[in-house]
Amino acid sequence: MLSWSFSMGSAYQFHSWRVFVVVCALPCVCAVVALTFMPESPRFYLEVGKHDEAWMILKQIHDTNMRARGQPEKVFTVNRIKIPKQLDELVEMESESGNSVSKAFVRMKTEIQGIYQNLVKCFNYPMRENMIRLTIVWLTLSFGYYGLSVWFPDVIKHLQADDYASKVKVHTNERIEDFTFNFTLENQIHKNGVFISDRFINMKLKSVAFVDSTFRNCYFEDVSTVGSSFRNCTIIDGFFYNTDIDESKLIDGTEVINSTFAHNKTGCQMTFDDDYSAYWVYFINFLGTLAVLPGNIVSALLMDKIGRLSMLGGSMVLSGISCFFLWFGTSESMMIFMLCLYNGLSISAWNSLDVVTTESFPTVRRGTGFGFCNALCKFAAVMGNLIFGSLVGITKAIPILMASTVLVGGGLVALRLPDTRANVLM
Repeated sequence: MLSWSFSMGSAYQFHSWRVFVVVCALPCVCAVVALTFMPESPRFYLEVGKHDEAWMILKQIHDTNMRARGQPEKVFTVNRIKIPKQLDELVEMESESGNSVSKAFVRMKTEIQGIYQNLVKCFNYPMRENMIRLTIVWLTLSFGYYGLSVWFPDVIKHLQADDYASKVKVHTNERIEDFTFNFTLENQIHKNGVFISDRFINMKLKSVAFVDSTFRNCYFEDVSTVGSSFRNCTIIDGFFYNTDIDESKLIDGTEVINSTFAHNKTGCQMTFDDDYSAYWVYFINFLGTLAVLPGNIVSALLMDKIGRLSMLGGSMVLSGISCFFLWFGTSESMMIFMLCLYNGLSISAWNSLDVVTTESFPTVRRGTGFGFCNALCKFAAVMGNLIFGSLVGITKAIPILMASTVLVGGGLVALRLPDTRANVLM
């Protein structure tokens, strides 16, 4: 795969990673546009005193559901509507002066107090036990899922690096005179070498290290380096033209004597051809995301048949068990297969958890309860990224045992949640 770019003006390059960022942003932009076509919540309309608009939205929902059931002739009727206290009324009651600043302050204070009171009620009887269980399930699933999501690609990249390092070629005490290097040197170490009147022209140095070597009267032109360096070398009467060899590559006491650097390259010269692992990370994530599709289809078709809790707990337990097989993953292909299997199993747990959480709260506390659980999800995701990321390349035992334990434990807790399949949302 090649990296590509095109110019905009005389000084700006639009590189492929920027295209990647733009493409990732497009779904968000589309979602924002789509939100403008979605109807507002009937409850919100009731809170702001727009009763007719709330009535029309409810009627639209009713008619859509009846058409889906094959009963389009059924008439929408409402026996009783409990109208929530309007926020503007609370503001007027508590704000004596009635000016805009005090109203805004009272509105903010009222909102915060309402959120806090709703959150406290979520942990009061009779919802306390279920809320604690939901909290545990959200924390464990998020910690295990996002932790392994970071750990998988880094471990695969670490396996690639180990395999690459095991194939390095070492050249010692070589002496090369009046030779033209116009080909790529890759994954090599040159120790105590002597290069006299040699020419390095239109070539690449990929993961090449020159150590304790001497370059005398050498010419470098159109040379690009990736992961290469000159360590404790001596360069005498050298000429560098259109290369990216600079102080960052001349390290560990390298001396440059009577040498000239002309028209040095600036900026990042790396492409996917030079560092294939850059592309590989995105490809691995693409495969992991693609593996989610079957899990989404299965959960959509079977959730009502086998039940939310069975799918939630079963998916988490199976995901935890699949983590044990990571111990036998000693190759890239095995680790990629396990990543796809893990993602395919865990997505059913996420879908079930969203449904169970939504159906566990009454309307007045659903937004607060679901928001609190999502906040816990983000906190656990950050902790998982930090902890699992710090263990890459150190040991496989701790991440595997940690992920398996939290997922299986969370799955067993999920099975203790009440079945909400037959609940009528209030």
